[in-house]
Amino acid sequence: MTRSSTSPVPASTTAGPTMAGPVAMVLGSCVSLQIGAAFAAQLFGPLGSWGVTCLRLGMAATVLLLAVRPALHRWDRAQWRGVLLFGLALGAMNGSFYASIARIPLGAAVAIEFLGPLVLSAILSRRGADLLCVLVALLGVSMFGVESLTGGAALDPLGVVFALIAGVFWAGYILASAHVGRLVPGHGGLAAAVGIGALAILPLGADGVATGLADPHLALLALGCALLASVIPYSLELSALRSLPSRVFGVLLSLEPAVAGLAGLILLGQPLTALTALAIVLVVAASIGITLTARRTGTTAKETGTAPDDDSVPDGRTGGESERSGEGSVLATPIG
Repeated sequence: MTRSSTSPVPASTTAGPTMAGPVAMVLGSCVSLQIGAAFAAQLFGPLGSWGVTCLRLGMAATVLLLAVRPALHRWDRAQWRGVLLFGLALGAMNGSFYASIARIPLGAAVAIEFLGPLVLSAILSRRGADLLCVLVALLGVSMFGVESLTGGAALDPLGVVFALIAGVFWAGYILASAHVGRLVPGHGGLAAAVGIGALAILPLGADGVATGLADPHLALLALGCALLASVIPYSLELSALRSLPSRVFGVLLSLEPAVAGLAGLILLGQPLTALTALAIVLVVAASIGITLTARRTGTTAKETGTAPDDDSVPDGRTGGESERSGEGSVLATPIG
């Protein structure tokens, strides 16, 4: 994410024509991330959930730092503080999520974790239509939990707790990523934050990291997880955040539990029941609804020559000067 030195770009020039590309980035991120999570679950046996998380983030950080080559020595105290908080939230979120899916099904874990960004989206939303879409998405997400609770196996309480903790840190990650996007040019903040996240959880995953690095086969699988569940989705999300209105991004990510359910079906053999299908329909409907609302708002602004009050593209995505408290990007979704 970059801060442009040009004059502010009105929302009316970005809301419509540039929507398709960022939406595709978000969807691509969801798919890549859940495939990575499914693959990572197969490494929990030999490496442990915290070892897999630490090894994955460490490898992802190495790839990103080599590719981006951020000018770390030029960052000031405010930039480093923002990146540090970003990295701590990222590491705690990923570690808690992996600890959760080591104990409960992937779809249920994602559904519970998703309460974090949904609550944040509801708090930041100012329009009734947006709130209604968030509620519809929440109803859809809750179906995964209902399916799990009414199934043959009970949810491990500790797994549920870890999923809830991951949801809290996911909300923190959302706010921290938007803040870093305003402070640090390019993807340098992301690269450094991933490394900080890996170091933060190293005490919990050191044994698994050592085991993984000593086995070329396990190390190769971990590298694949790093690319699928870190490098690709994080980069896609930060690029999308430059032009997507906050609430559009937020509810698009309500597709995450649906993608997790499909990944569970295809990769882990978890059943896709009628209740799960209903959940998918609800979250897709919510995503379409909020996207169409944003598009209509952008069209109206273009016709009248005015920008919408609450969908202006915040500073850090297009160079605009908006500094409204609490409104950065509403979403980035690095789970997996």
